[in-house]
Amino acid sequence: MRSNEGRGLGRMDAEAQRLLSSRAATRSDRSNRSPRSKDSDSSAASNSKGVKDPLKMIWRRGFTRLVLVSAILWILLILFALLFHLWSCHSSIIFLSALCKKDSKVLVMLDTMGLTPQPQHRCPIPLADEPDTIVIPEITPDTIPKTLSYIMEDEGGNNSEKSQPLFGGHQSWLQRENSFKLNTTTKVHCGFIKNGGAEMDAVDVQYAQKCKFVVASGIFDGYDTPHQPSNLSVRSKKLFCFLMVVDEVSLDFIKQNVTVREGSDGGKWVGIWRLVTLHHPPYDEPRRNGKVPKILTHRLFPHARYSIWIDGKMELIVDPLLMLERYLWRGKHTFAIACHKHHKSIYEEADAIKRRKRYARPLIDLHMKIYRYEGMEMWSLKKGTISDVPEGAVIIREHTTMTNLFSCLWFNEVNLFTPRDQLSFGYVVHRLEGAFKFFMFPNCEYNSLFILHRHMREHSSVIEWVKSLDEFKGNQSGLKETRGGLGLWTPYPGDLRSVELPSVKRTSPAG
Repeated sequence: MRSNEGRGLGRMDAEAQRLLSSRAATRSDRSNRSPRSKDSDSSAASNSKGVKDPLKMIWRRGFTRLVLVSAILWILLILFALLFHLWSCHSSIIFLSALCKKDSKVLVMLDTMGLTPQPQHRCPIPLADEPDTIVIPEITPDTIPKTLSYIMEDEGGNNSEKSQPLFGGHQSWLQRENSFKLNTTTKVHCGFIKNGGAEMDAVDVQYAQKCKFVVASGIFDGYDTPHQPSNLSVRSKKLFCFLMVVDEVSLDFIKQNVTVREGSDGGKWVGIWRLVTLHHPPYDEPRRNGKVPKILTHRLFPHARYSIWIDGKMELIVDPLLMLERYLWRGKHTFAIACHKHHKSIYEEADAIKRRKRYARPLIDLHMKIYRYEGMEMWSLKKGTISDVPEGAVIIREHTTMTNLFSCLWFNEVNLFTPRDQLSFGYVVHRLEGAFKFFMFPNCEYNSLFILHRHMREHSSVIEWVKSLDEFKGNQSGLKETRGGLGLWTPYPGDLRSVELPSVKRTSPAG
């Protein structure tokens, strides 16, 4: 009985162990199957979504590309606008340069960063190949005025007493106004009033009579010596007279520093330059004396057909015959002068003159107020000129009656007001209302015509430092010029008290 019971218990234990082992195997099999089932489920899910994913991917990629292309096009448009703005600001085309807003924040920012193109200081001059091949044209016929004559006797500035004759004469306000009216026959003030000073030696007058082509320069107050021109052709050496106008102080200074030889006729020479001495300087101010040969070249040398003026501190490095062909004959001009590097308006130039202390500031203001009262506007495109402000150190002229008249009117303004001739040039052009045609050539060509030398000594005048009209009173009354600029001290026939000068913006640190 006991053995049978033992056997029964043993069988029960064996069966239990078999059941346990089979359950464990089943669990392990399930655990091994679960990853596979998950993989199969995920793959199935992905297969079910596969129809939608390519469309979404195409849409997303297309949208991204559209955004990138739009951004690139927008950036390119902005860059194009900036480049056009910069190009228009430095274009020689008047219409495009007028579109430029040089005070815009964008341009100021780019200029501060050094990203704006700067005007060239020098550039190639489109000269003819050979001076020997140049054909000199016929003289330009005179139209209006057809005949030009000059007032030679000074009528005096005060009816109660006979005043000392002035080189520029005592021109009244009415005479000045009438001088701008063009007529077939015209008579105007033009310096060289009898007994007014600036007399030449007889030998120089006789020598100048044969000069049809003139290169003229001048040195006053003994601040320099003549610089010999270079690159001259044999033809130009024979064709041109090189005349250096000096005062007695400068003649003595030149003799002390360079060799001066005497010609067979008694004339004085330094290299190719014939020294022409002006005795009895007409003005107290040396700068004003220098305007006589510069502006009134046709009066000093009346037999000249053509003249080229260069300042005394310059060394001419271009053949003068090539200059006449380039600046006059090629374009059929009779007067050529360079435009100013920085300024287009006389009010900008006046502001720069005051900052650089080139003349009494209150007198510069008075000069500009008179021009403003008489209708002189800021330069603009409608004026039809490149600029109102020239670089006056080089002037190229054919001596027609119109260019001679312009030179006379220009000089009369310099004689009447301040000696800063670049302030008066544009005003006279304005008053002639388009009748005076001239060629204003690029400043970079102007700088390629010469080598600029430093003065051997600077000349200055105490009047250049005057800040207030009160400084001309009392013990300082000696500051006032006695023979020039008298229009600044003569009662003006108009009320200047309400005149306001236009505001100007400084276009460069140099002025």
